[in-house]
Amino acid sequence: MKFLQSLNGRPLRVWGLAALVAWLIFQVTRLALLGHSVMLSEQAPAGLLGGVAMGMLRDLPVVLMLAWPWAMFELIFKRKWADRLRWPLWTIYVFTLIFVGVSEGVFWDEFSVRFNFIAVDYLVFTTEVIGNIRESYPVGKIIAALAVVTLLIVWAMRRPLRSAVAAESGRAGQFAWALGLMLAVCFIGYKLPLPEFFTNSFANELADNGWRSFIAAARQNKLDYRQFYATRPDTEVMADLQRLSGHGQVSASNTGLQKASHVPTKQPNVVIIMMESMSAEYMETFGNKQGITPSLDRLAKEGLLFTRLYATGTRTVRGLEALSAALPPQPGAAVVRWPNITNLNTLGSTLAARGWEPNFIYGGYGMFDNMNSYFESQAYKVTDRKLFKEGLVEFENVWGVADEHLFDQVLMNMDKDTATGKPFFAHIMTTSNHRPFTYPDGRIDIPSPAKREGGVKYADYAIGRFFEMAKEKPWFDNTIFLIVADHCASSSGKTKIPVFRYHIPAIIYAPKLIAPKQVDTLASQIDLVPTLLAMLGLEGDSHFVGRDILKMLPEDGRALLSTYQNVGYLKGDLMTVLQPKRKIETFRISADGKEAQLVPNEQKMTDEAIAYFQGAALLMEKHGEDGRKQAAN
Repeated sequence: MKFLQSLNGRPLRVWGLAALVAWLIFQVTRLALLGHSVMLSEQAPAGLLGGVAMGMLRDLPVVLMLAWPWAMFELIFKRKWADRLRWPLWTIYVFTLIFVGVSEGVFWDEFSVRFNFIAVDYLVFTTEVIGNIRESYPVGKIIAALAVVTLLIVWAMRRPLRSAVAAESGRAGQFAWALGLMLAVCFIGYKLPLPEFFTNSFANELADNGWRSFIAAARQNKLDYRQFYATRPDTEVMADLQRLSGHGQVSASNTGLQKASHVPTKQPNVVIIMMESMSAEYMETFGNKQGITPSLDRLAKEGLLFTRLYATGTRTVRGLEALSAALPPQPGAAVVRWPNITNLNTLGSTLAARGWEPNFIYGGYGMFDNMNSYFESQAYKVTDRKLFKEGLVEFENVWGVADEHLFDQVLMNMDKDTATGKPFFAHIMTTSNHRPFTYPDGRIDIPSPAKREGGVKYADYAIGRFFEMAKEKPWFDNTIFLIVADHCASSSGKTKIPVFRYHIPAIIYAPKLIAPKQVDTLASQIDLVPTLLAMLGLEGDSHFVGRDILKMLPEDGRALLSTYQNVGYLKGDLMTVLQPKRKIETFRISADGKEAQLVPNEQKMTDEAIAYFQGAALLMEKHGEDGRKQAAN
């Protein structure tokens, strides 16, 4: 009875009111995400209502924890000070809850998931992220609207809060008893695993809580493969990885570069153009009817087109990792973001050892996502926004300069490198096909600022303009160009790893060197590096995990895909997904890549999946150790 009486105390009443307000705001947020999901996934809301119901329960531990400071406030502060501070603090509390809810909506619109490691990473790069939001949304109007909504909610709470405050404080011992019990329930609820009850990924995301998922991501931004994922004996893994890679050069200890016995005198230049968020679905080549990629479609007809190539991840750093180190994606952060990586085999370091001049040229600021540090440590000469020629840039947004200005800088760099007499290698990263989708006026028939279609069409215009100018250069005929996306424009889908959201264009273009052809072999982003090396006659020196696509048999085709926590091995119409807690699932993928049916695991698929991902972890362990030793010296 005394325990029940303690619940009538002022601290616990205020605590309960604060928890109720947070819980109601969470439900409004979830219903808004539900509406967006229905439109995005093109399915009936009934398929997602289970996630909404589960989310209502999962919210309880979170709201109890968020409201707990209010109980402490009412317990600690004397009524005189409490009465002065209560309403301003309540206003801040409600505004924060609403602001985070709206932020979740913005994040969901971009990634179709609750807050995750990406949101944590974005807090590190506040200039780019806040700038992107300011340029993409009417921030002032939104803040003003949130302030009005906050004041209305606080006004509506005046009577319930006054009633709660009017209650007796209760005995400290009784309060501590109740508080301890509720905190224990809260802690247990928070620590409980959150199983994926639903086959629909949208439903699972709706069942989660953004505050909980953000805190979890902040605590687990790096995932140790051995600790969380299925493993096999290291010797077996490395033997299988050698076989799957098509050569015997891969080993955990083989991390150094071998010098070539001679340097060829007239080797082609190599240029990789990595286009921001250029999904295959935007090209007419792959069925799009909007006519927004005429330049890319023309290049696809005139070059070597890979029709079934898949990105390794959903972020730029994953694409950069694949097109530099050709590594299967690891759970957690991409290698580009790892500190103190040394002696890593990359395309740049491989070509540098053989006489090329490697360059990384980025339209934005390369401190973002550790890009400058990574590429500089791998023998690349870095040119980012800070080093662009003065007066060259006429248009830029928070992410970087307009693509046409980036390509103007690229042309100048190539002319300069050509004058040295050495072949050049340039890895170029564009930015224009990114929210807020702003670009110079008068270039295309879609005014800026635009939606995604405008960003795609301008990016296509810029690359078409680049090739028109490049064809006039003396080095053009002896240059191999690879045009490829870093990842798709969206990562949303109903399945754990929505395969259709990883399909990207990849075109090798060198009209004087390589005949037009269409290659339909299933392949991964990591295979492009060995393919380029083979074209240069350097495949014998390759230590990369990927394979030369042009020498792969159709039955050997496979792709490696990842989210932050899940890694997938796609072969044929089957995909084996490795998940934390050593969970393994295999799915049969529909022809369009949008549906996945759970099927029994196949041992061969499982073994090969583990070989790729555990093998990559073994290869990187040595580099991590070397980096830590170097940092300590």
